[in-house]
Amino acid sequence: MSPLPPREDQHHALPAKKSPPLRRDAQRNRDLLVAAARELFAEQGLNVPLDEIAKRAGVGNATLYRRFPTRGDLVEAVFHEDLTTVMASGERARRAEDAWGALTAYLEGVCALLARDRGVGDLMTTGIEGAPTLDAIHVHNHTTLSDLMRRAAADGELRTDVVTEDLLFALSALGTSLPAIESVRPGSWRRPLALLLDGFRATAQRPLPERALTSEETTRVHRELGGEPPEG
Repeated sequence: MSPLPPREDQHHALPAKKSPPLRRDAQRNRDLLVAAARELFAEQGLNVPLDEIAKRAGVGNATLYRRFPTRGDLVEAVFHEDLTTVMASGERARRAEDAWGALTAYLEGVCALLARDRGVGDLMTTGIEGAPTLDAIHVHNHTTLSDLMRRAAADGELRTDVVTEDLLFALSALGTSLPAIESVRPGSWRRPLALLLDGFRATAQRPLPERALTSEETTRVHRELGGEPPEG
């Protein structure tokens, strides 16, 4: 989910995998593949066929698989910086005194990133093998939201009958439409986000039907909605 760390947060970001320096032509091919993947992931999501990425980059499939043996390797290369930036944003939010204000600001930043990049939206609700930064951001994001929600409830700002999975599920549902909303009228996604968050405020508390989904059930819902992206 979203971006831009100050210097003191750098120790929270995950370091990129260290690799030996590439030859100039190999580095050029790698850069072309990452750029093409970033474009296509943003346009079509993570399910885009890998051979389409190779075609847009102007290289052969063999070159793509030599540089990035799995889809997870390519995803890691494309999104590492964005995802570690989200983690830094979460760290700043956790340190803020105003928990509700920090929660709102954090989610606005996340949604801004989701709105401009469909691939990031897929990342937030999909498990991809071989992308360690993605695994870390799922845990970090859950911890950030849980901490802010607990504090906001203690401050009397957040309703007391909701759990982190309630917010994650609502955000997931909104997130699927963010790129389309952004393309029609940039920034207009802030309205549905504000309405969503108002439903979590203490002043909106009314008895809720049914219990909240558990973390495991929420994961199963996400899998039903998106599934695992294919390898080819």
